[in-house]
Amino acid sequence: MRPSIRHLAQAASAAGGANALRPAPMMALLPPIPLYRRLLRAHRKHLPSEMRVLGDLYIKAEFRAHRNVDNPAHMIGFLTEWQLYAQKVEGEAWKGEKIDQAKVEKMSGMHPPFPIYYLATIECRFTNESACSPPGM
Repeated sequence: MRPSIRHLAQAASAAGGANALRPAPMMALLPPIPLYRRLLRAHRKHLPSEMRVLGDLYIKAEFRAHRNVDNPAHMIGFLTEWQLYAQKVEGEAWKGEKIDQAKVEKMSGMHPPFPIYYLATIECRFTNESACSPPGM
C-alpha cells in the first residue's frame, strides 16, 4: 500500500523535535485538496480583483506542478508554506509586507520569473508610483 500525502503530513507534524520542518508552532497540515480550496476561498474573500486573478492562476499552476511529487519531505514543505500563506491572507497580515528577498532568490532557479514580474506590476499599480519598473527590466 502506498502511503498517502495526508498520512505522511500527519506523521511529520506529529514527530516534532529535530525531525520536524518547523518545530514551533505546531500546526496540523491540511491535505492538498482542502488546502487548495481554502486558498481560493481566502483569495475570493480578502484580495482585490487584480491580485485575486494572479493569485488564483499561480495557486492552480503550483498545485498542478506538485500533483505527482513522490518526495514526502518536499510535499510537506510545499503544504506547510501554502498553509502559512493562507493564514497570512486570512489574517490580513500581508498588507504592506514585502516579499522576502531570500525566498525570491530561492525560487529564482526553479520557477519562471513571471510571478515576480506580475507581483511587482500590481504593487506599482496600487502604490501609484510612476517610476516603477518590474524586476529584471
